[in-house]
Amino acid sequence: MAQPNNLRHRGRTKVRYSESKNVPEQSDKQETLKQSAVPGQSGENEGMFAAVFGFNLYELSSFFSIVKLLCRPTDSASLGVTRFMFGLLMMIDIPQERGMAVVDNRWGDNSTCYFPLFDWLHPLPIEWMYFIYFIMLLGAVGIMLGFLYRISCVMFLMTYWYIFLLDKTSWNNHSYLYGLMAFILLLCDGNRYRSLDGLLRPKIRNSHVPLWNYTLLRCQVFLVYFIAGLKKLDMDWMMGYSMQNLSNQWVFDPFRLLLTNEQIDLYIVHIGGLTLDMFVGFLLFLDKTRPAALFFAGSFHLMNSQMFHIGMFSYMMLATLPLFCSFDWPRRFLKRIPLPFGLNTSQELQQSSHCVYTEESTKSHSTNQHSSTDSGITLHHQVFSCITILYLSTQILLPYSHGVTKGYNTWTNGLYGYSWDMMVHSWSTQHVRITYKDLDTGDQGYLDPYAWVKGKSNRWSSHADMIKQYTTCIADQLKQYDIKNVELYVDVWRSLNDRFQQRVYDPNVDLLAAPWGPFSEISFSLPLLVDLSDWRGKLSEIQTQLYDLSNYSDVVFVADFPGLTLENYIQSDLGNTSITVLKGEVVVEIPDKEQNISLKEGQKIQLPADAFHSVHTVSSEPSCYMYIFINTTKEVFARKLEEYRQAVNASTNGTDPSGTLLRQFSDDPHVQEYKDYLLKEGKKEEEKARSIWQTANIFIHEKYQRFSRSFIFLHAAFRSILFGDSFDVMRQSIYQEETNRKVQEEMLT
Repeated sequence: MAQPNNLRHRGRTKVRYSESKNVPEQSDKQETLKQSAVPGQSGENEGMFAAVFGFNLYELSSFFSIVKLLCRPTDSASLGVTRFMFGLLMMIDIPQERGMAVVDNRWGDNSTCYFPLFDWLHPLPIEWMYFIYFIMLLGAVGIMLGFLYRISCVMFLMTYWYIFLLDKTSWNNHSYLYGLMAFILLLCDGNRYRSLDGLLRPKIRNSHVPLWNYTLLRCQVFLVYFIAGLKKLDMDWMMGYSMQNLSNQWVFDPFRLLLTNEQIDLYIVHIGGLTLDMFVGFLLFLDKTRPAALFFAGSFHLMNSQMFHIGMFSYMMLATLPLFCSFDWPRRFLKRIPLPFGLNTSQELQQSSHCVYTEESTKSHSTNQHSSTDSGITLHHQVFSCITILYLSTQILLPYSHGVTKGYNTWTNGLYGYSWDMMVHSWSTQHVRITYKDLDTGDQGYLDPYAWVKGKSNRWSSHADMIKQYTTCIADQLKQYDIKNVELYVDVWRSLNDRFQQRVYDPNVDLLAAPWGPFSEISFSLPLLVDLSDWRGKLSEIQTQLYDLSNYSDVVFVADFPGLTLENYIQSDLGNTSITVLKGEVVVEIPDKEQNISLKEGQKIQLPADAFHSVHTVSSEPSCYMYIFINTTKEVFARKLEEYRQAVNASTNGTDPSGTLLRQFSDDPHVQEYKDYLLKEGKKEEEKARSIWQTANIFIHEKYQRFSRSFIFLHAAFRSILFGDSFDVMRQSIYQEETNRKVQEEMLT
């Protein structure tokens, strides 16, 4: 959408031009709005509408009037700044969140299972993966500088979406947003202002851009906020269960003067986040409310940048906020800054064939040697207007398309990423168990669920499409161990937004044989027990009471379906473990004691440590029970750690110069753990005491290390591709250099 103080062409509105000959300027806003009114209608009402939305209703009366509106000539300055910022932030993001600095770890293991959107999509050999990242980086640089702009956009766009689609476990809303913005910039004339293309091609330098360039970008950003707000109209979010304990972050210190941490979590984080997402997009469009919207949105993103490890997302959203200001704000800003080489000199705006000009504006521009003689609506204008409408319609519908893509629905609907349900869902995984059965030999056993995934990520366990891909990949890996005819059963226990731990999938279904399709409902998933959501208040009270009794006690709340069995093992260091039934009826089987104990609501028993047991749900409704245990090992460790800390302090401050107290720990096998723990404590204290300059220096150093590692491996990859050198040999040499450097740094520390 446009802003009334930015758009000067109004149908038959007469305009005059400022010192820059081709920049129309209004001398009297009220007079202009009055002239914009359609004959026979209320000029006052039309003027009010135009003042709010930047265009008149009659401009939507037909397809050609919509085309004329979307192709209205607009200053390209703000778009040029957005192009530059996007390219710059993507340059920083590629070695970091895109993973160029860790390509060797992420894509270099043939035994790793991947989770692409399409099963036929596979990573290239490691050398060529580095080449893909290099092309993406070159594209980001080209976008930033506006050099070979369309080619740079295509380079970035193709490689970015290839990497994105290769691994669903890394998907999130902001990574999806970057891909969308790259596509929008490909369509837009982003190289019309302050670009190298403009220096090389004077005909496009400082030319107008059609209004739809801004419409796409503004509406995309608006949809990110607004749909995120709609997604937060969820009882879990509104009741404060989605993001608990966030108030512990230092950014909320000013609020602690008036509110408790619980109140901050509910009113500031949840209610405040919902309110901001729902309304900030609207407020950004209006002149009078824009300053307040910029302040709150800017503060919101700065706080997020300090609380979450989300790469460049916070800074990208900050960079999009100026899009809602006047289109020529960079020109007016630069006029006030004395820059060398005439960089802040006002330059004439040229006409563009991508815009539609009125008769009056065409006459006004006729003195410009580069002006277009054809001001009519062409096929180009119509096609890109249709693309704009189609794109925005798609972005409105996609977040709610889970009724079609049923194969991606489990406890949350649709492919994670494009739905803008940011932070609405928080997960807690209790355990994942994979059971195999060799049909040829009859052997049965358990597999390490993280044996074939990188980074110990359990994102795959939350989504049926990825769990299906994983079991298929495991079956392929097991062929190396001469296990070719196998069944795989997966038992995943997770909690969504502080509910009971419960199963995600039916543990009795062989997932290799289970059907799956992107447009079919999932047959092997179990529903979220939403009827038990009201228990969360009671569970929180129980948890608080236990923590008040002992810092080393813990509780796990479990809910299970009728007819299913939980097999569990109590570790030897978990003493005084009990199970208490909260709802339903269960039978606890203890094989070592050959006991079967029936428990009803309110009953409990003690469970032996270092032993297996099974809990059978025998009631007709889901059973709910809780494990309460004390971590005796953790309790002893904490006590010995405190004694070691006192011994170290005594030796340091001179009260125990002979080191008698420290010698008492000479035979303690956990001394190194004590040292590591105290070292971490010291580092945390150092972090708190850092100045802004020290923090900035560390930040720059980390970014330098990522870029440096990226280009070291890139150099090795190019040598392998061009000269046939062994990449594995070079990789091992780099690893050895990194190990030596880390040893030296640790010695200095």
